[in-house]
Amino acid sequence: MAVESPATALGAAAPEFTLRGTDGRMHGLHELRGARGTLVAFICNHCPYVQAVLPRLLRDARELAPLGGNVIAINPNDAEAYPEDSYARMVEAARDWPFPYLHDETQQVARAYGAVCTPDFFGYDAELRLRYRGRLDAGRKQPVDAAPRELFEAMQRIASGQLPLPPQHPSMGCSIKWRMV
Repeated sequence: MAVESPATALGAAAPEFTLRGTDGRMHGLHELRGARGTLVAFICNHCPYVQAVLPRLLRDARELAPLGGNVIAINPNDAEAYPEDSYARMVEAARDWPFPYLHDETQQVARAYGAVCTPDFFGYDAELRLRYRGRLDAGRKQPVDAAPRELFEAMQRIASGQLPLPPQHPSMGCSIKWRMV
């Protein structure tokens, strides 16, 4: 089921976390943060919305790195119910990605951030204060010709010490596959 990310008050501090990456090591937010900005992207392997934006997210991550912006991808989905989102499948998927892909097995990190869908993007400044919560661009399941690169442009501004320009349109994607308790 497709859902949109809710409007979020900007300025909140990024919740700390330590999660296992596809490299087999544990990683924390403060280790992975960018010097001038950090994008936390909740994604997964199976969602068609993520699959559609992934090439553009990879491009944007490569272009943000020289500006001091890092991308951190986190998979929050219940891998038992959705085997395509298992840790082993994450390792396969992220082999050549320019950013870490972390497994939120307990889903506590997704809950702390208030993530609701994949993809769900949170852009933080150098002090890890939320400055952007929105979509990558206007292309949801397919690229839109000449669409502004909303997320990239927001993160560029953040890296240069400025605030992103409004509006911030919600992200849309598959609902996070929460564990049944």
